[in-house]
Amino acid sequence: MNYQETIDWMFQQLPMYQQIGTSAYKKDLTNTILLANHLQNPQKELRCIHVAGTNGKGSTSHLLASVLQEAGYRVGLYTSPHLKDFRERIKINNQLISETFVCEFILKNKTFFEEKDMSFFEMTVGLAFEYFKKEQVDIAIIEVGMGGRLDATNIITPLISVITNIGFDHTQFLGTTLPEIAFEKAGIIKPQIPVVIGEYVEATKKVFLEKAKNCQSAIYFASDLIIATYTSVLLGDYQTHNKKTVLQTIKVLIMQNEFKISEENIKDGFLNVIKNTSLQGRWQQIHENPKVICDTAHNKEGLKIVLNQVSNEDFKTLHFVLGFVNDKDLDEILPLFIKNANFYFCKPDILRGLDTRILQEKSNYYGLKGQIYDSVSAAYQTALHLAHPDDFIYIGGSTFVVAEIL
Repeated sequence: MNYQETIDWMFQQLPMYQQIGTSAYKKDLTNTILLANHLQNPQKELRCIHVAGTNGKGSTSHLLASVLQEAGYRVGLYTSPHLKDFRERIKINNQLISETFVCEFILKNKTFFEEKDMSFFEMTVGLAFEYFKKEQVDIAIIEVGMGGRLDATNIITPLISVITNIGFDHTQFLGTTLPEIAFEKAGIIKPQIPVVIGEYVEATKKVFLEKAKNCQSAIYFASDLIIATYTSVLLGDYQTHNKKTVLQTIKVLIMQNEFKISEENIKDGFLNVIKNTSLQGRWQQIHENPKVICDTAHNKEGLKIVLNQVSNEDFKTLHFVLGFVNDKDLDEILPLFIKNANFYFCKPDILRGLDTRILQEKSNYYGLKGQIYDSVSAAYQTALHLAHPDDFIYIGGSTFVVAEIL
């Protein structure tokens, strides 16, 4: 199989949460452990930082990678989902994994994957670990896919565990209360491995403290310990919390005496994060006059911060190009949006995309008025055509909506 055929097989043959939802979620790590053993446990030869959280784990992971690259290290970066190319998920110093390596890995292990009914995510995690081992990275930043305790990445023993924050997302899997969700995220805390918590409320702090105590792990609450004084090219208001989380993580990493990281490395890492890692979709401006911002925020906590930032922009008329996946709680999300705006409702081009008629009906209930469009592109092009140069256009609601624009 060539590269495109290999990727098509990965997407179509096996269940993947990002595409079909519930049927891709597994209740234990049995398959991941089987896969790791089959690959002769490449993860055991990696030095890692493990990053979980409801929001901000992507930005945090990329910032960490950027700082470590500035310090001269060979840094593996595993994140999900991708925006345009599957290979965005697995990089070393901003170089995508090669098409050849992906094809050879799948071909070599395809029979095993089929026999064991491996999920897309399990295969991809195995691919990342194998690649980082072969390429002898100095350190790998590993982002959790969903949750933590049962996530396929949770077979690593990292140098540091990082939990950015807790919010209501994927509640059908992770629980319907903050302590329940915190328990799942806290599953990445390992015995005697330090953990950095980005944000907390009292209900989640108790969960983290108890887990850390049981594991005899040092725990650091970044929001209480760190003042974010470094400038970053990431301009979203929510990045303040992520920067604090990264700074505390770097501080703990330095304390371990395994990595040398200077103030200059941190400063340059924050300033060069987009150049160093190609991070996209975080309060990213893609057009001027009218100003167009796209952002991957897709749950209540993330959107609340982003929409507050939108409201502080200077504009004549506000336009929202908006689409969601079908597992979102619209009754929590839609009331956050500014009513005095023009809405362009669209459906991301995936199986889990929310039907535009449902989105329009729900939006109308909350006083949000707009038209339905056949595609994300059509919605955006219409907004761009109708907008005055002094207007503001926001594109979002789903990572997949942003991906189609970028």
